[in-house]
Amino acid sequence: MPQRGAEKTVAGEQEKLSGEIVRILFVNPDNQYSVLHILTPDRKTETVCGTNFGCSEGDYVEAVGRWGEHPEYGRQFKADSIAAVLPESTVGLKRFLASGIVPGIGSKTAAAIVDYFGKDTCDILTNHPNRLREIPKMGMKKVAAIREAWKKYGDRRQSAIFLQGLGISPAYCARLFKRYGDAAAQIVRQNPYQLAQDVDGIGFVRADQIAAGMGIAPDAPERLCAGAVHVLDMQTQHGHCCIPKELLQQEISTLLKVSETAALQATAYAIDKKRIIIDNDMAYLAYLLKYECELPRHIKRLSSMQDFSGRRTGRIADRSKLKLSDEQTQAVQAVAMSPLVIITGGPGVGKTTVLGEIVRRSKRANLRLALAAPTGRAAKRMSEATGENAKTLHRLLGYEAETNKFTFNEDKPLEADIILVDEVSMLDLPLAVALFRAVRSGASLVLIGDADQLPSVGPGRVLADFLECGRFFAVVRLTEIFRQASESLIITNAHRVNAGSLPDTGENNDPDVLKDFYWIEQDEPAAAVKVIEKLLKRIPERFGYDPVSEVQILTPMNRTLCGTVALNAELQKLLNPEKKDFLEAGERIFKLDDKVMQISNNYDKNVFNGDMGIIRYVSARERIIAVRFDNERLIKYTSDEFSELVHAYAVTVHKSQGCEFPVVILTMLSQHYMMLGRNLLYTAMTRAKKLLIIVGSRKALEMATANYRSEVRYTLLKKRLQEV
Repeated sequence: MPQRGAEKTVAGEQEKLSGEIVRILFVNPDNQYSVLHILTPDRKTETVCGTNFGCSEGDYVEAVGRWGEHPEYGRQFKADSIAAVLPESTVGLKRFLASGIVPGIGSKTAAAIVDYFGKDTCDILTNHPNRLREIPKMGMKKVAAIREAWKKYGDRRQSAIFLQGLGISPAYCARLFKRYGDAAAQIVRQNPYQLAQDVDGIGFVRADQIAAGMGIAPDAPERLCAGAVHVLDMQTQHGHCCIPKELLQQEISTLLKVSETAALQATAYAIDKKRIIIDNDMAYLAYLLKYECELPRHIKRLSSMQDFSGRRTGRIADRSKLKLSDEQTQAVQAVAMSPLVIITGGPGVGKTTVLGEIVRRSKRANLRLALAAPTGRAAKRMSEATGENAKTLHRLLGYEAETNKFTFNEDKPLEADIILVDEVSMLDLPLAVALFRAVRSGASLVLIGDADQLPSVGPGRVLADFLECGRFFAVVRLTEIFRQASESLIITNAHRVNAGSLPDTGENNDPDVLKDFYWIEQDEPAAAVKVIEKLLKRIPERFGYDPVSEVQILTPMNRTLCGTVALNAELQKLLNPEKKDFLEAGERIFKLDDKVMQISNNYDKNVFNGDMGIIRYVSARERIIAVRFDNERLIKYTSDEFSELVHAYAVTVHKSQGCEFPVVILTMLSQHYMMLGRNLLYTAMTRAKKLLIIVGSRKALEMATANYRSEVRYTLLKKRLQEV
């Protein structure tokens, strides 16, 4: 174990400085250059500057470098390397033991051990583990488990120090050992880019930094191959299932800063390892090509059934007092005429009424029903509308985090006769394949959604391709706006925008008459922020809505003064101003009672992209927060998972898909010009249930309504459907 404190070495007159990180003052997100405050064993606080990969406040580190004098900030230790080592302080020991690096020791057990043995903890665990019996309530089985775990870890300690020296935090080391076992360090030495493929949370950029630290050349085959795969993976995050081969090579050259020849070689490496497949001059990740070819086969299988469950609903007479329009009747009857039905239409056209009638007739026909939607909020609305239990698609299909597979599939289909899926505009290609796999031959599948909304966040434009292929599905478009809906300015204006016209604020401009739609003309970003702040104070007084739980700010972009990042920083001060428990995560501050959103699918936690919740527990000491989602699930996050959360006082329109809020305040300014489009504005407006307020300029809204170009997404699904 290295010497503690400051120590001079002969080679190059470098020095070592060790201690506990008590504060991270600055981090450059591009290269991880950091400025740290370190508390040394002799209780001195020193400033250390250098590249810090993965070490957090509370970690014990050893820095190697030289002392220097900064003209403005004074004495600093300029580190050539900063690596985590076994700590000496009790706080550091507790954090280290509880990080997961030693299986069987959680935060409570770590605290009990360190509180009892103090700085002798490591020596006790290594040389006298039976003394753990001295700790109250520490039984023989627990001691034996800890002794075995510490011994096993002891064999890996040198590997752990090596890995942490590369910038891999203790929590990620635990993931590596879980994934690779004792071969973890060897695998990293051989190919650090494998981490990006195998270990959740370590992406290409992080793996590339580790590789550079190990001296791997910029044109090394493993780097070129990993870079090619990363480029294609990033394109899927923009909604593409594939991209033209030429575009792939351009993006590789830009990302890796290599020549066109090297980019061609990168593609060749990835193709040789079957990480990338070229089909019809398009570059695919292997799994997406498989899905794109598989989905048409399932659709053909289901559509070819002459005897399907939905036919039995046609025998049920319409004896309800509910009067359906001709379009609605056609939609209900389509279920009795086709095993695959798509019902589409905008707000106020009676999709929910049709859904309820299909459910009623199916129950009368003694058919087994399954109701689902892509998000928890959409499933909850579906349950409220029908009185039947609706689930998220992941729950309906029985997703298992440990295996990353669905329980229900072609070998074990859903035991349902009619499956109703709402908000299908959010259906991406992987989830669509999982759904169609699980529908048994002879069952009926009804897809309900608004084709004019934004496409899914994930890869593909599934609903649009289904509608445009012109085959397999019985398609019913609901267009008639019903009387009650026609009295809502939200609904009528959403339809106006969808038809290419500007919203109308209505004839009655009496300030004492409450309406459900307002447009406040403003194009100056700073002034727009002030308007939003005033509205959040005014809305509770005038309309009675809670500004946190019932009001949602939507904006087209993350950046700019009226983007989510800047707005959330301001709105946190306004809506959660009290002094409460908090912790810092880079530039962000997570605070008790903050409104947050999950921005990626976490199957282990069963929370998904777009889920919203409130922070109900914060521990800066343990670097833990807990979020309550849907008023029921309390989910814990550790420091390496904070990147999965963002503040949600303001969210992008894309992230609001599948959600519905009592009140929406939408910013639409000229500075958002890159994102302005008709389907984005339309989607944002249809998120509001009771009250919609647009803060924006006529110029911005004119740009949005005039821009009818659909979002370009590379996919060949429609072509494959037509070929089948």
